[in-house]
Amino acid sequence: MRLKLIAAVSTLALISSAAAAQEAMQADAQAQAQAPAAPAAGEPTDAELAAFAGAMQRMQTVAQQVQGGQPTPEQQAEMAAAVEASGLEIDRFNAISQAVSTDPVLQARIGVASTTPSAEGSVGAGVTDAEAAQFAAAMTAVQPIAQSLNGAAPTAEQQAQMAAAIEGSGLTLERFNEISGAIGQDRHLQARVGLAAAQAGQ
Repeated sequence: MRLKLIAAVSTLALISSAAAAQEAMQADAQAQAQAPAAPAAGEPTDAELAAFAGAMQRMQTVAQQVQGGQPTPEQQAEMAAAVEASGLEIDRFNAISQAVSTDPVLQARIGVASTTPSAEGSVGAGVTDAEAAQFAAAMTAVQPIAQSLNGAAPTAEQQAQMAAAIEGSGLTLERFNEISGAIGQDRHLQARVGLAAAQAGQ
């Protein structure tokens, strides 16, 4: 169980890093927008968030060239074209960008909307939303114990503590290990667990 726990903790750290990187990229794009963001016309749909993520990916190259300075007219045109190619209007893109920059749940929803669903018949495809939430809660509980190991084998007491934390989340140890073994190779499952963690932190 120890190896799977540590692997899952590492994966959760990667999810957090990815969310932080995306937030920074979104902050850059927001700073580059010339017009003030229009107020959001309702909660973004999953389709809008997927389109937003696609536009952000296309804009990333331009944003890296700008490096905090003022974009040239050509760069502004490239960014506007990336937004329009996504199917979003620029005002709507700016509104979503503003909302996403301060909302961890929206950031996590982008991850879910912009990743390919888990393969049919895979462990990830069979994970329910409730199990994703339970797994996120279990990871939060076992993470301090796993980090304290520093690569060493857990003691019997630490194993018991981790087992109790996992079972306290509502998952069996077997189901936790199944999800833990799958999550490192399944970006959509990672995103779903990240969303569950963000929702729990509201």
